[in-house]
Amino acid sequence: MNVLITGAARGIGAESARRLAAQGHTVALVGLEPEELERVAAQCGGSSFAIEADITDAAGIARAVDDAAARLGGLDAVVANAGIATAGLLRHLEPARFAQQVEVNLIGTFNTVRAALPHLVERRGYLLLVASAASLVHGPVLGAYTATKAATETLGDSLRVEVKHLGVDVGVAYFSWIATEMVTGAFATPTYQRLRDSLRGPFGRTYPVEAAADAVVKGIDKRRRIVVAPGWLRAFHPLRGLVQRPQERDVLAIMPELEELEAADRAQRGEAASAPVGSGGAAAEATRAPAA
Repeated sequence: MNVLITGAARGIGAESARRLAAQGHTVALVGLEPEELERVAAQCGGSSFAIEADITDAAGIARAVDDAAARLGGLDAVVANAGIATAGLLRHLEPARFAQQVEVNLIGTFNTVRAALPHLVERRGYLLLVASAASLVHGPVLGAYTATKAATETLGDSLRVEVKHLGVDVGVAYFSWIATEMVTGAFATPTYQRLRDSLRGPFGRTYPVEAAADAVVKGIDKRRRIVVAPGWLRAFHPLRGLVQRPQERDVLAIMPELEELEAADRAQRGEAASAPVGSGGAAAEATRAPAA
């Protein structure tokens, strides 16, 4: 099977590529960090390879997808995994930062989907859009991220109906807190850390990246509609409305404290307090046009 993964330099994308390659699949790794991509491609071995591309550049990601399809002789599966996260209360978030989240997580995903679909239709393939548990339960601090991931989910749901008769299956992935650089980078913000500390039970745990990668591999193999990690998230998928209210009640009690923490962080770090987190966020930031 020939698989293309965006955001494959690190985290879930990289580990999924390694695991798919270990099963004998050939992987095209697409992302912004060429050295990291090449390193992961070398770990995959075989005929796997890396292509540097920015998903926010519609023409650029289209070239990358077409190039991968030509080199592989077609695409059987595409994982739209690339994304960034910005922590911060929405009423203090700069419009440009919110737009950046939309540009990467939603428009970039759409660009990837649009480029991939002709190849997937040709091979009656499988498309997996990586959303988040944040699209099931909507909370504070990660509002921009949550909005774009909820939109990613609805994009997948609409697309599933549109392309089913063409032989293409569409899945949406829902992951809880996974030990990626994006999640650990967000821990550096005091507001986000306090929010995490307030969560109870399984919602407060961080899960290994291998759990998400295994779910991706199984999702591709089974062409699953819903891909989750950890497994208990599947039970919450149809119960999202029942989970939202208790989550709101718990977090409301600490909102004044979150306000104070964010104010102190912004006073110390300025606009950088709302920059996307982790190495992937830094790579996305490097592509951002300087303010006029």
